[in-house]
Amino acid sequence: QVQLVESGGGSVQAGGSLRLSCAVFGYMPFIYCMGWFRQAPGKESEGVAAIDSAGYTTYVDSVKGRFTISQDNAKNTLNLQMNSLKPEDTAMYYCGARFYDTNCSAGSWGRFTYRGQGTPVAVSS
Repeated sequence: QVQLVESGGGSVQAGGSLRLSCAVFGYMPFIYCMGWFRQAPGKESEGVAAIDSAGYTTYVDSVKGRFTISQDNAKNTLNLQMNSLKPEDTAMYYCGARFYDTNCSAGSWGRFTYRGQGTPVAVSS
């Protein structure tokens, strides 16, 4: 069984930065897809970024150039550095993972087998 625990959310002004982290507890196989998705109030969930076990990353167009997904294998942690935040980035952010799947993209968040409880991000104008 795998558990994902997010942290790092908070409130910032537009233009500010936040760094989200997702701690992974449990066994991680060699082949995986991990990523972040978000749900804004009153809106459907949206994939934000993903990274596979080879280190290949993908992003939704709205965050390209502003967000960076990374992983710290030594610490079993997935990170999301968010810069130049905008009010439209306000949402609950979740990390997710699935294993033995090489078809990994930001848009494939719906297939995450494991998901965290989320961490809130609020960006004020």
